[in-house]
Amino acid sequence: MNITLRQIEAFLAVAQLEGFTRAAERIHLTQSAISVLIRELEEQIGVRLFDRTTRAVRLTEAGKEFFPFAEKALAELQTALHNTRDLIAKKRGRLALAAPPLIASHLLPPVMAKFREMYPGVTIVLKDLRADDILLRVRSGEVDFGVGTFHRLDEELESAPLITDSLILVCPKEHPLTKKNRVRWKDLAEHPLITLDRHSSLRHLIDRTLESVKCPSAPAYEVSFITTAIGMVEAGLGVSVMPSYVLLSTRHSNVQTRRIVDPTVNREISIVTKRGRSFSPAAKSFVDFSQQYIKSLPDTKR
Repeated sequence: MNITLRQIEAFLAVAQLEGFTRAAERIHLTQSAISVLIRELEEQIGVRLFDRTTRAVRLTEAGKEFFPFAEKALAELQTALHNTRDLIAKKRGRLALAAPPLIASHLLPPVMAKFREMYPGVTIVLKDLRADDILLRVRSGEVDFGVGTFHRLDEELESAPLITDSLILVCPKEHPLTKKNRVRWKDLAEHPLITLDRHSSLRHLIDRTLESVKCPSAPAYEVSFITTAIGMVEAGLGVSVMPSYVLLSTRHSNVQTRRIVDPTVNREISIVTKRGRSFSPAAKSFVDFSQQYIKSLPDTKR
């Protein structure tokens, strides 16, 4: 038996529309082509599937018996074809994303490395930009999505949570604060503080928190990049407050970390996209994978 997909499509169209002309229009064939397909199918099965009159086309008893199986077979085949095309697109696709330097250098590289193991054929373009530039690139369509902490979004953009991150203290090994299991924000007043410059949203969050606990917020040093701050901490120049995901790249460096409490400060890192824009299969796969993989990392739950 050699039943084809086209024969099943023709059978279902004629059965549902009760006519050859309308069935031909639905699947973009001529009426004579539809008739040939139905005749071939009936020859394959060995029974008549339709009773034809000048006024109507009706399923025979055998046709009624065959109909649900044909409908199910076509649906399953279409699902299989869709899934296969989707998988191929993921394996051979391309995606572009943008993130602030801190996230681009600490949070995303391990995610990208693991994703590449699963989908080596996907090309990933990562742009490290300031928050305003990220939103501009997302809005223009230059990147598929952005990752970061965004306080205000216009009507063209929308966001979805990726991870909730907490702020931690990073200090030199053997530093007095390492004797505490948890450090209070007020404890920072007694030690030189190394912070990012005022262009950073992280800096604004730290300043607001220090102000809320009535702790002096004048930093001893200001830098532009988190890697510089870590280097200065390692050199013993002071302590710094950083997102907990920096632990992914500092676990082997010459620093210690502690939770900061009273208060515990969390911030939401989100994925921002252009409203109404659909993800490519590769981009959707990366987003889905990132959400699951990052949440599984113990250091991001600190």
